[in-house]
Amino acid sequence: MEEIIFRRPALEDQELIRSYFDKAPSRSCERTFVDVFLWARHYDVTFAVIEDTLVFRDGGDDPGFAYPAGEEACVKRALEFLMKYSEEQGYPFKLYNVTAENFAQIEAWFPGEFELEYDRDQADYVYESEKLATLAGKKLHGKRNHINKFQKLYPNWSYEPLNDENMEECFQMALKWRNQNGCEEDPGKNAEMCVALNALRLYKELDQRGGVLRVDGQVVAFTIGEELCEDTFVVHIEKAFADIDGAYPMINQQFVQHECTGYQYVNREDDAGSEGLRKAKLSYRPAFLVEKGILTRKNA
Repeated sequence: MEEIIFRRPALEDQELIRSYFDKAPSRSCERTFVDVFLWARHYDVTFAVIEDTLVFRDGGDDPGFAYPAGEEACVKRALEFLMKYSEEQGYPFKLYNVTAENFAQIEAWFPGEFELEYDRDQADYVYESEKLATLAGKKLHGKRNHINKFQKLYPNWSYEPLNDENMEECFQMALKWRNQNGCEEDPGKNAEMCVALNALRLYKELDQRGGVLRVDGQVVAFTIGEELCEDTFVVHIEKAFADIDGAYPMINQQFVQHECTGYQYVNREDDAGSEGLRKAKLSYRPAFLVEKGILTRKNA
């Protein structure tokens, strides 16, 4: 079997990686160049082109592969290659971030051979953009109250797109947020903040869209995202000062109103198992979850 060289994604790989994701549209938040590029170092993610598909591999003693991105016929050949490759390398074949649609396709190709164990902590929350923009209806009454309270407390609030003029202010706000939230003592928070700072540094290079919320002229929140697929926008980063009552609901709504109305859905990513984050994300009444899991051979 030919030798495969996996390497960490670099900025110059953007066009290549995006081209393969475009061949296999998905509402899973990991299927964007921004996500894999910014998190690659933290998760030791590398990639290779195999059978004309894009394949990501995570590091560690028990490596696994992401579901290949590419044309359907090529994906089947890539999976067969990865099964043999894993056997030759001496570890069991495993896929991660496998969606229900991915598993259905694998079942059609390899009936009864594999099983999928979903990880609730990794499920993406997907919302109807119109509902996030208007917060209409009885179920979102509490969210409207948060918005109204914010507007009464801070009548001098304003919203604007994230751009060259306010980039440095957002960067300084992020550094202040990091200090206030104990990121140095929390590896998970620290990794998340590193990603946020790099997203700001490479904002234009990564072709992202962002929004900024001000109170009395000062930046109190910002958010960054990008198009995920034709009908879905994904929000990768959202930071707000906790002592500004209602800043999170306000930046959420304002950003959707200004940047996401051209999309049917908004993916706000997973809760990573955080009970507080799960409660908050569920309170916005998602249209559906993009569930993902680990695929392994049965009785392996």
